[in-house]
Amino acid sequence: MSQPPPVAGRFLRETVRHSAAPAAAVLVVSVLLAATELAVPAVFGRTLDLLVMGRHAQAGVWLALCVGLTTATVVLGALDGVVTAVGGAQTTARVRRRVLGHLLDSGPRAGERFAHGDLVARLVGNAAQAGTVPVALAALLAAAVTPLGALVALALTDVWTALVVLTGMPALALFLKVFARAFGDSGTRYLRAQGEIAGRLTEALRGIRTIAAAGTYERDAARVLAPLAEMSRQGHRLWRILGRSSAQSAVLLPLLQIAVLAVAGLRVTAGELSVGGLLTAWRYAVLATGTGALVGHVSALVRGRSAATRLGEVIDGPVTAYGPIAQLPPGSGALEFLGVTSRRANREVLSGIDLRLPGGTAVAVVGRSGSGKSALAALAGRLADPDTGTVLLDGVPLTSLSREALRRETGFAFERPALLGQTIGGTIAFGAYDPGEAAVVEAARAACADGFVRRLPNGYDTACADAPLSGGEAQRLGLARAFAHPGRLLVLDDATSSLDAVTELKVSRALLYGTGTRTCLIVAHRASTAARADLVVWLEDGAVRAVAPHARLWRLARYREVFAGEAVDAA
Repeated sequence: MSQPPPVAGRFLRETVRHSAAPAAAVLVVSVLLAATELAVPAVFGRTLDLLVMGRHAQAGVWLALCVGLTTATVVLGALDGVVTAVGGAQTTARVRRRVLGHLLDSGPRAGERFAHGDLVARLVGNAAQAGTVPVALAALLAAAVTPLGALVALALTDVWTALVVLTGMPALALFLKVFARAFGDSGTRYLRAQGEIAGRLTEALRGIRTIAAAGTYERDAARVLAPLAEMSRQGHRLWRILGRSSAQSAVLLPLLQIAVLAVAGLRVTAGELSVGGLLTAWRYAVLATGTGALVGHVSALVRGRSAATRLGEVIDGPVTAYGPIAQLPPGSGALEFLGVTSRRANREVLSGIDLRLPGGTAVAVVGRSGSGKSALAALAGRLADPDTGTVLLDGVPLTSLSREALRRETGFAFERPALLGQTIGGTIAFGAYDPGEAAVVEAARAACADGFVRRLPNGYDTACADAPLSGGEAQRLGLARAFAHPGRLLVLDDATSSLDAVTELKVSRALLYGTGTRTCLIVAHRASTAARADLVVWLEDGAVRAVAPHARLWRLARYREVFAGEAVDAA
């Protein structure tokens, strides 16, 4: 087998190292099973010789031993199946936890590197295949005991028959090498096509309303299934590889076994080998040339290595590193951007941002689409890190804060909040800490969500799956979640876009006048929202155009163009 990429190699070694216990159990049981199987031909041959010579009293003991070995083989075979299944399941669970933990530590950047459906395919299907590697490796080592032990036992039984088997060993080794290389290449291509289909399917499901409205079912189905042709080609190639290997072994192995039988027969005719010795030699030749188990374990290793390569690509992504500071100094949430530049997909979305926002103020971030508003919001609460520059909260770089301190002091509300709690109350309480039932209700009232929540079948205990919500109601729950976890900085990334004007006004009042000393950074698309803020940061082409109150900026025609068609009560 060719060497896996460095990332996959490290991931494989880590997986094997942390699964040493189940792999060792598989190895021990498999070796015991192999030893039992190796003892069977010699015992059967001895029993046959005793029966032929008429020594029935001695043969009875050996017959009992044959029964015992057969029973032991059955029991060990069943136990081998159990420990293999359990070991594979334990390793798969560990792999999934490792990859999922890395993904969650990576934050939003993980979704930028891979399609969401592809990530699901890797985490579910590929993890299951990679999880078989430690037990498959142990089983392969144990499986090698059978042919090697059989060859040694055959040499002890009759050296001439052993020489016949040895002549075919190079061909068997070449056969396994070619099989592993071809199977691995095709398996990798198959998994890649499978992940691409999963990614396109998730994208289509996310835009199902658009597809339905456009009536493009057939076109989008064809787009999602476009990689299916490659997947089919590689699937058929895998079957051809397996079929060819079966055909090759079906020709080579019987020839070797017939040759052994012929030589053993001649040795019996010459009086140099007993009838029982012939049976023993024949059975050892079958065990020595049996490649079925080896092929199965090699194919499992090859599939696992291909899957580990795909998982290693995920693990290779950067994760968010946190600092040692567990507590911010006293302050009101002053936010600073010093020389901040941010790039996405090789495009500079923010360039040289130098900005200081006083603590305890409400700051609206405005600008045309693509000006960098969401990028600035993400940097403010460290959902992303700048490529250059530093972001500080009350004089402390965000990168110096511990995870707990950062998430305790910063909060977010988004345009399309994810309802991650099991119940409506749980989704409001979802966060770095549980704010308590009273705080949940108070936050829901501030976000104008308490009324519709109480009308649900079980109120705050209603399961999220049983509560169909409009876009505005979902946004109010997202705002309530942010209100329930007060810190020094609250970032609203277009979090009121689905609210009607009256509700937005009520929420804005709660936001601006009921937050104490918290700083609010609001990505605003409405002039009315900007007008209620203390300051406005006006972005244009990734740079700060101006920082001033909305009323002063409104005098500029170019600023008014940002809110095209919305001039009512703007000033």
